[in-house]
Amino acid sequence: MNILFFELEGWERPYLEKRLPAGHAVDYYNHKVTGADAQKLAGCDILSTFIFSQVNAEILRLAPALKLVATRSTGYDHIDCAAAKKNGIQVSNVPEYGSNTVAEHTFALLLALSRRVIPAYTRTRAGAFDTSGLRGFDLRGKLLGVVGTGNIGLHVIRMATSFGMRVIAYDPFPRKSLADILNFEYVPFDALISESDVITLHCPATEENQHMVRAESIAKMKRGVVLINTSRGALVNTHDLLVALENKHVAAAGLDVLEGEHYIKEDVQLLKDANRAQLLAAIETHKLLARENVIVTPHNAFNSEEAVQRIVTTTVENINTFIATGKSANPVA
Repeated sequence: MNILFFELEGWERPYLEKRLPAGHAVDYYNHKVTGADAQKLAGCDILSTFIFSQVNAEILRLAPALKLVATRSTGYDHIDCAAAKKNGIQVSNVPEYGSNTVAEHTFALLLALSRRVIPAYTRTRAGAFDTSGLRGFDLRGKLLGVVGTGNIGLHVIRMATSFGMRVIAYDPFPRKSLADILNFEYVPFDALISESDVITLHCPATEENQHMVRAESIAKMKRGVVLINTSRGALVNTHDLLVALENKHVAAAGLDVLEGEHYIKEDVQLLKDANRAQLLAAIETHKLLARENVIVTPHNAFNSEEAVQRIVTTTVENINTFIATGKSANPVA
């Protein structure tokens, strides 16, 4: 088979070369796949990408021999699964690689906000040891609202209770047996957003929950709420969050993901491909970046040594299983 890897880091190629079966043509690229790769895609049987490659209907059309898309991520909203299914293409993901990793990053963002770490660091680096304006708040006793109680959400809950936080959660598919074990309570979404001191999002991007954080839902939140998002940027309406930060309804936000981040990452690509709404979102994102009460990290919550190793290992298993049986070990479509 002809196998193509895109968005690779340097260390991944030798790792993959040792573990993929012999007798197959494999090419490795560090850029994201685009329509400019049409010649490469023409004979591709298996395509593996990371989250910044938009594997849309056009990319799939350019790969008529394609049989499997193996994304090196848990989320797969960057892949047009409906178009893949229509064309008989399987899609696999990495369902579990870094639940603790993303949960730890969630608390890194929350602690940085609660203890004013970034402005304190910046001020001290400049030689000023004045603590005025740097007063934070304790996590102990605060009510944390966790939206989504998959593996990541459950790790966040475990960590929160160790900080002495009280926890409520919302999930359309509650795991009630774990609520008693981990000492949290399931509540309706509206109750969670209206009662929580801190809200953290841990759910996939779907049509149903797009912009679950928007003007209407923000209006129901406590004044002074803190928002953390390490899941998907599409869950939060950038404009509405910016307004809420400016009028202090939302006190602070820690964001590892942004709406339309695949455009924002490359300004040239943004100017070439984005529509008016995407351009506006990019402009407003730059406003977020300028705010002292907002911390933005570049979709980096997954990025630990251990987690990325697990991602590549599982991706190899997905591909090898597909080659041997015609079916991926972790199909999503």
